[in-house]
Amino acid sequence: MLARAWGITRSLAVYHGQPAKHRRARQLYGQFLSPGDLGFDIGAHVGGRVRTWRRLGARVVAVEPQPDCLRVLRLGFGRDADVTIEPTAVGARSGSARLELSSATPTVSTMSSSWIESVTADPSFAGVRWDRSVEVPVVTLDDLIARHGVPAFCKVDVEGFEVDVLAGLSRPVRGLSFEYLPPAHDAALATLELVERLGATAGGYRYNYSPVETMRFAGDRWLDAAGLVRLLETYRPAGRSGDVYARLAAS
Repeated sequence: MLARAWGITRSLAVYHGQPAKHRRARQLYGQFLSPGDLGFDIGAHVGGRVRTWRRLGARVVAVEPQPDCLRVLRLGFGRDADVTIEPTAVGARSGSARLELSSATPTVSTMSSSWIESVTADPSFAGVRWDRSVEVPVVTLDDLIARHGVPAFCKVDVEGFEVDVLAGLSRPVRGLSFEYLPPAHDAALATLELVERLGATAGGYRYNYSPVETMRFAGDRWLDAAGLVRLLETYRPAGRSGDVYARLAAS
């Protein structure tokens, strides 16, 4: 219980306790979400992005399977009519799956055993332990769209399960993001390939990168997929994680 309490407290400090970062986040996400738009937060954790998007006037579907994080989301946003909390995971098909939980570091809880194998070889994960697991329901992005509508922006941060999440999406969305972690470089490339296929029917995506929760883009220019891969290779040796952003070229 102490490890779980510490993990949630640390997450709250990181995702809610930095006003300057929240100001930058509003500027960044303001490029994707306007008042009244719908955002899907897949892996909402303790609601840092939910808070930012609501301040932009967007409606939010917050998707989170971790029981402790769900308690925080319900406490913070349960009375907000423009926030829908979905207590589920997202995958390639609906059903159920096993979620591996890290009590002390809930940000790295995952449904991907291969991702755990990849990152545990990295020194930055030396102290991380996945010490318990729970069975959770799983829906697809198509299920969520049928339930709530097509989002203007979809954030996917699910610790190595991004390909599975996006495999359950049959149409491109205007904007999206997914996590990049250097120890799981190949998984990010597989995600990018899937995003490219999704965007091909709508004029293609352009990409940018925001390193290490800075809420700033690495450059002013939006890149094609090959340009993004070259950019990620410059961050890979330093082990700097971050988020890839994609927007339809025609939008």
